[in-house]
Amino acid sequence: MTVEHTGRLDRGDGIELAWAALPGDGPTVVFLGGFRSDMEGTKALALREFCARQGRAFLRLDYSGHGVSGGRFEDGCIGEWADDAAKVIDTQAPGPVVLVGSSMGGWIALLLARRWSARVRGLLGIAAAPDFTSRLMEPGFTEAQRAELARHGLVLEPNPYGEPVPITAKLLRDGRTQSVLDRPLPFAGPVRLLQGMRDAEVPWQTATDLAAHLDAHDVRILLVKDGDHRLSRPEDLALLDETLAGLLGLVKGG
Repeated sequence: MTVEHTGRLDRGDGIELAWAALPGDGPTVVFLGGFRSDMEGTKALALREFCARQGRAFLRLDYSGHGVSGGRFEDGCIGEWADDAAKVIDTQAPGPVVLVGSSMGGWIALLLARRWSARVRGLLGIAAAPDFTSRLMEPGFTEAQRAELARHGLVLEPNPYGEPVPITAKLLRDGRTQSVLDRPLPFAGPVRLLQGMRDAEVPWQTATDLAAHLDAHDVRILLVKDGDHRLSRPEDLALLDETLAGLLGLVKGG
């Protein structure tokens, strides 16, 4: 049985980034988790098992301030988390990759595709949430929250999954500079977008907006009518496996 290796990478400032890598054939499948999520989530582990069965190389990781990586969540932002992912991928999967991004991880996958061009052979978004800070988060702030951000640079946002989430002015400023839906995305590889139509966090129309901005011709949206944001039910995971298998069948090896 293939053994998964784990480790920690010092990103250069004393903050260590946690990762887990499964050896196998390339391109390496890389899972990029969501906002405040981690690499021990249901989808990350399901993809690890899928790749193990297929003999496929697989990498998962925690951004700074997420999971068991070092650093504070409040100190991070989209651009820094994309850099975290790039550093881990460069050291643990330096060749061609297929990026699977869940929610915020979909945004980070798009940033990496823009950065690496041909190295990224395919993209799979799961309730991908590009530009969510400016498109979804900021418009929903109350006047009191805006005043709190102006005074203290931080506001606590209610969270349906647990404790309130600290949202910083730094995160919002950086989110505007990391936008990917303000211009065409020059990516030519195949793209698959899984999206639940009962997603309370990311409207399903986000997937169509994203598809319209991609230069790629082979873009398919798979809508799950009764699916929520997490898409972690057994039937959702089976669809994820099936979609990834089809995507891998289209891309060239490592």
